[in-house]
Amino acid sequence: MNGSGFLDRYRATLDGLARKHRLRTLSSRSGADFASNDYLGLARSPRVKEAVAAALAAGTPVGATGSRLLRGNDPEHEALEAKAADFFGAERALFFGGGYVANFAVLTTLPRKGDLVVLDEFVHASAHEGARSGRADVVGASHNDATAIDDAIVAWRLMGGTGRPWIVVESLYSMDGDRAPLSELIEVADRHDAFLFVDEAHATGVCGPNGRGLAHDVEGRDNVVVLHTCGKALGASGALVTAPAVLCDYLVNRCRPFIYATAPSPLMAVAAATALNIVADEPERRERLAGLVALAGKRAEDLGLAPSGSQILPIIVGDNARAMALAQALQSGGFDVRGIRPPTVPEGTARLRLSLTLNVGEDDVSALFDALAEEWERAR
Repeated sequence: MNGSGFLDRYRATLDGLARKHRLRTLSSRSGADFASNDYLGLARSPRVKEAVAAALAAGTPVGATGSRLLRGNDPEHEALEAKAADFFGAERALFFGGGYVANFAVLTTLPRKGDLVVLDEFVHASAHEGARSGRADVVGASHNDATAIDDAIVAWRLMGGTGRPWIVVESLYSMDGDRAPLSELIEVADRHDAFLFVDEAHATGVCGPNGRGLAHDVEGRDNVVVLHTCGKALGASGALVTAPAVLCDYLVNRCRPFIYATAPSPLMAVAAATALNIVADEPERRERLAGLVALAGKRAEDLGLAPSGSQILPIIVGDNARAMALAQALQSGGFDVRGIRPPTVPEGTARLRLSLTLNVGEDDVSALFDALAEEWERAR
């Protein structure tokens, strides 16, 4: 069958992406870390490693070997969920294999037929996929615009919508590093008897009192569902959905990505639980990260760039080829900086996504911006 054309359309698509400078390839870790989401440096934490090693020595299995509803429900899963519910101030928590599947799971299960899902236009791709795959009506709203969300719900009601609205946002956006107006959004939710679903992926462990995130003052309410990923600041993998107990029970009974998936590794539950302890016990990690954020913001301003105020700092280039060339130049200088292109970001906004983590220090940040200043001037 070789040469019969079975693969031609796939090659054509890849060729088209290459012409637009949008072809993706895999590359290994190399250089100072300005690309990962290991914000608190916990992925290689000795304390996490020791906890996982102790769990292995005590007989904790590497794999769950089944779904949570079969033989895959381990004590480590339940211990993490109990700890997370207490830590984040929620009634219950449910552990999923990752943030993508957790977003998809919630939005294909909890919003029901006749409901409305209103998505911030910049919310993560997994939320868009979940909403489109669910049974509710779906509409987008301008980024960080509470009025636009309110208007979308009003328009839906005027068109005869009678179900429950769901407002879906990230608290700290992964590509722009800006924050959602959560206080305004919860007012919109209350006004319309709506649910607010907040993806805290990039705020968990970093923001809020004791690293509880930006939604800490609304989490635990009957109309609030929150997602906390374990694979970013917590340095492990998986994701936790916190919600009222009845919604967690509903997910256990009706959520196909939960029911029919092999459970996450119990060792990852141990790692995530230990990471939550570290977040609570070592506030100096957040303080050190805040220092790096302030330094990077000052250096960005020196280049005429707007600081984001968070550990995610986008350097908007615009053109795909130029963004990737700038990233390559910095990588050649020993800095792991990645270029981000459409469709991950809107057309014409290709960028460098600088991620600040405790895997680097102030000297590394200064060296990066020295290199960036030189390359930025050359690129202009």
